[in-house]
Amino acid sequence: MFTTRPTLQGTFGMVSSTHWLASQSAMAVLERGGNAYDAAVAGAFVLHVVEPHLNGPAGEVPILLAPAGGEVRVLCGQGVAPAGAGVARYRGLGLGLVPGTGPLAAAVPGAFDAWMVLLRDHGTQTLAEVLRHAVGYAEDGHAPVERVGETVETVRELFETEWTSSAEVYLPGGHAPRPGELFRNPALAATWRRLLDEVAGAGDRVAQIEAAREVWRTGFIAEALVRQARRPTLDTSGERHTGTLTAADLAGWSAAYETPATYDWNGWTLCKAGPWSQGPVLLQQLALLPPELPRYGSAEYVHLLIEGCKLAMADREGWYGDAADVPLTDLLSDAYNTARRKLITGRASHELRPGSPGGRVPRLSAHARGAAAAPD
Repeated sequence: MFTTRPTLQGTFGMVSSTHWLASQSAMAVLERGGNAYDAAVAGAFVLHVVEPHLNGPAGEVPILLAPAGGEVRVLCGQGVAPAGAGVARYRGLGLGLVPGTGPLAAAVPGAFDAWMVLLRDHGTQTLAEVLRHAVGYAEDGHAPVERVGETVETVRELFETEWTSSAEVYLPGGHAPRPGELFRNPALAATWRRLLDEVAGAGDRVAQIEAAREVWRTGFIAEALVRQARRPTLDTSGERHTGTLTAADLAGWSAAYETPATYDWNGWTLCKAGPWSQGPVLLQQLALLPPELPRYGSAEYVHLLIEGCKLAMADREGWYGDAADVPLTDLLSDAYNTARRKLITGRASHELRPGSPGGRVPRLSAHARGAAAAPD
């Protein structure tokens, strides 16, 4: 079949990401002598610049890594809830759900520390070398994809009235970023330049990375995060609230390595991050497949995959969360999935149907229960 996008092949290295500038930057790192981990970190920080509607350094990241000759590991970049974010706190505010926006929704930021740990333990280049591409695109500008401006327009009013520092960046002169026009983020570039200046005298490569982690957790970046959390901000409840994130929360958390969740299928061992992410959903989908599949691409084949996905996603809603509380072994067991597979009939299901692994009762949030009870 003719295509204008040929199969990419090479003998030196290859990078894949959701944006060409990130891929290009990561490939440049490889060509300068960096390794795959250096390239991954460089590409990630470029993505923060060119796809800000999808990710950022104060977000979260699950990282799967497979060192040559070593075991697959997960690096957890998902921060925990702040210590003050207990059920009683939210109920005391008259809330039945954690607001979907605003400071009460914030967890401890995890992405930055995870990328630093990856660079420290597995990379070869300095922090300045891997950040140069992100700083360049933030400072000198890039042509944004359409979705950036479209997303900013959906929150324009919130930016202009509540998140005014975001409006300064993403609504310069009142205009959202537009394709074909250079878009700059000088505030982010200045942040990374200040960070690099502060850690430059810390010592060798590893010492500088450790110093950067400390600046994030206890330095000027941490101070800005806590200051923002303390600012009363309108959220989806319709009220203004301050957040629960504190300096102690930021100082007390760091990214950590974990054993991946795994499932053996057709001679392959598939690895995903744990149930603090939605990674095991894919493993559950595979576990739900029968030994013999319908013809590839047939209506029966597609129906089976979709219905299995629904069941796995329902278990995500009913069971996933803190890993210690998730019966993942039971959720991936043959006995459990044989029984669940029988729920798939010839008709599409419109129900949210989490299972009961080991006889346990699923824990659905009020939001999920409402969605399950909603008419088709």
